[in-house]
Amino acid sequence: MSAVIDAAIKALSEKVDGGFDGSAKFEIEGEGAIVIDGAGVRASDDDTDVTLTADVETFQSMMDGELNPTAAFMQGKLSIDGDMGMAMKLGAILG
Repeated sequence: MSAVIDAAIKALSEKVDGGFDGSAKFEIEGEGAIVIDGAGVRASDDDTDVTLTADVETFQSMMDGELNPTAAFMQGKLSIDGDMGMAMKLGAILG
């Protein structure tokens, strides 16, 4: 597993403290995928309700709070495939 994925799991685990009602997957281009669901956060490529795809820089900016997920989507830096409502729930958690 890459250092980027390890750091992302840690950051997302802190933000999603208490669980997530549904399932979402972050695909970080060139690094791998992370699943967030009721069981927590883990490196996985399981099927989920929604898949969010971004490059490493965009993902890191969202984790650092420098880039709002909605703004990233509107700017074309974040693509969303699946349940938009679930993506919005995750966006609210990420800030």
